[in-house]
Amino acid sequence: MTVSVVVPVKDEAENVATLAREIAAALQSQPDHEIIFVDDGSSDSTVQELTLLKSEIPHFRPLRHGRNLGQSRAIRTGVLAARGQTIVTLDGDGQNDPGDIPALLALLNSDSQLGLVSGVRVNRQDTASRKLASRLGNRFRNALLKDGAADTGCGLKAFRRDAFLALPYFDHIHRYLIALVQREGWKVAFVPVHHRPRIAGRSKYTNLGRLMVSVNDLLGVRWLMRRHGGQAGTEEL
Repeated sequence: MTVSVVVPVKDEAENVATLAREIAAALQSQPDHEIIFVDDGSSDSTVQELTLLKSEIPHFRPLRHGRNLGQSRAIRTGVLAARGQTIVTLDGDGQNDPGDIPALLALLNSDSQLGLVSGVRVNRQDTASRKLASRLGNRFRNALLKDGAADTGCGLKAFRRDAFLALPYFDHIHRYLIALVQREGWKVAFVPVHHRPRIAGRSKYTNLGRLMVSVNDLLGVRWLMRRHGGQAGTEEL
């Protein structure tokens, strides 16, 4: 298995089937792949929808948390279960366009020093307040972490499985993958990607909710960055 697509979902019963089919279509030229959806304790019929897709889509693997543990834990669950050495993540609400996946994979595979390729959403289909909050948050985060990221909230990413598993795990780590992958000595690249309006369901986040957790997380990540001694340059004798 070469590529594993990991999609965390919670209460997305109206979106998962369409999204899974779009991902499968986008990977038609990538024969050695799997699609992993991780249900993070949904209370609607998401699990039933995922179960039905098993007989329709080859290499489709639905996983389920017994309770809600958060987006970062769902991503980690999917990565741990993945058989591929390259991971692609998308948000489960359908706003990321699976048609952008091949471009991210092509760039990641073009340079062995790249650990992660992150999407940067163009023409974001979000409310004005959410876009403003994101813009201010990214500026503040970039001032502290200096990771060069303009859109850490984009769920569409491609990265090397071993690079991800080498990172120190904590809840909400998915928002800081760019800085932490750089911390481990990998290069990071950015690709403009499409962003689509949400067709069904509702967002699981609010601006206030993100702010409440972001401050502590940001200070913690800054501490991790400062406490890293740099690359050892290890060689076998």
